[in-house]
Amino acid sequence: MKTSQKFCAEFIGTFILVLGGCGTAVFASSSSFVGILGVALAFGLTIVAGAYAIGHVSGAHLNPAVSLGLWAGGRMSGKDLLPYIIAQIAGAIAAAAIIYLIVTGQEAFSGIGCFAANGYGEHSPAGYGMVSALVAELVLTFVFLLVILGVTDKTAPSGFAGLAIGLTLTLIHLISIPITNTSVNPARSISQAVFVGGWAVEQLWLFIVAPIIGAILAGYVYKQLFAVKSKK
Repeated sequence: MKTSQKFCAEFIGTFILVLGGCGTAVFASSSSFVGILGVALAFGLTIVAGAYAIGHVSGAHLNPAVSLGLWAGGRMSGKDLLPYIIAQIAGAIAAAAIIYLIVTGQEAFSGIGCFAANGYGEHSPAGYGMVSALVAELVLTFVFLLVILGVTDKTAPSGFAGLAIGLTLTLIHLISIPITNTSVNPARSISQAVFVGGWAVEQLWLFIVAPIIGAILAGYVYKQLFAVKSKK
């Protein structure tokens, strides 16, 4: 595939991820029918859809941390890394702009509130501090990447990777929505913080640094411990 095709696939896929996941959080999370479980499923289902729709084009990373983790694990060329990350961030911001446009058109609109932005301390849904947020984001991204690397390994059963990755992301959201609103994805965090500003931008560093560290560690660990070495 051409780099331009991969760029477009990552842009569109990340757009759908943020629109589906953050859109559900903004528009429907207060509904007794949706709640935390519904938001977690929304993120998981968008990953499943993206994996099967554009996985054959770009791999459906939809997340700068995933791209960096796959690069660290020897699964991605360095020349594609920057275009992927740019496409993912641009797609996420475009989706956040659509969510903003819709939510500000509500008749009773009085402010965007947290806008599904990630936060810690007083901006954590359940009041978790910075250290708790840092540990959760780093460890859960590490786990996420280990799963991705495992199910996409050439020796793994084929055809089920998208489902396994989507279900893992659902589980991660069930664990960490009360802690940070769940990031494990710098593009998703950047997109919401851009529109919230203030505290969301000030705390954004954690939701960029922690997922990236967790992802790169997972890539290195998988490559050293679990990757099948070709015989010379």
